[in-house]
Amino acid sequence: MNAATQTGKSKPVRILLVDDHPVVRDGLAEAINREQDLKVCAVAEDRVGALQAVKDARPDLAVIDLTLKDSSGLELIKDIQVQWPSLLILVVSMHEENLYAERVLRAGARGYMTKQQATRDIVAAIRRVLAGGIYLNEVTSSAVLNRLTSKAGAAGGSPLDCLTDRELQIFELTGTGLSTREIATRLRIDIKTVDTYRARIKEKLGLSSSSQLLQMAIQWGRKG
Repeated sequence: MNAATQTGKSKPVRILLVDDHPVVRDGLAEAINREQDLKVCAVAEDRVGALQAVKDARPDLAVIDLTLKDSSGLELIKDIQVQWPSLLILVVSMHEENLYAERVLRAGARGYMTKQQATRDIVAAIRRVLAGGIYLNEVTSSAVLNRLTSKAGAAGGSPLDCLTDRELQIFELTGTGLSTREIATRLRIDIKTVDTYRARIKEKLGLSSSSQLLQMAIQWGRKG
């Protein structure tokens, strides 16, 4: 999905914005559209809309938030990688970089930045990814490299690093106050499966009860 050329001039790079906050989308779109060689070709607020937008608008790059309307940006990245592996992805999110940057890179994204940082550096990040590079801020890049090269794992990292992507998703949804049934409906999985995941989460985090899990999930959500 690379930008083609026509009549000797390069077409603007086509960019899809996926975020469930219209104000954020508008701000990013304004910054991107100021550049003559970049163009926001479509926007979406959830996974279904984003996948349809990729089909219809054929973007060269997608800027994706991790928390979407009734869906997960991380799962969307994985879906896109299966169907359109050449589509470049940059994640812009409010979530903690040390916890998510490595996960989104493993899923197939080419960069991660916070929304606060994006208001200043979104164009620079897009250009880095379009040039074939990976965009992380200096602190996050060092932390990721330290984890990858540490024999003992992520010293000083997040206690949630031990969770799988799905376990982390259920942990976060628990912190929003959703019931087991509501989480099962949201993720389109069985209630018993949610219970199994929660049991694994408690074991990995050294928690002895569901109330402890809920308390930790709520506290963690407030940090984000």
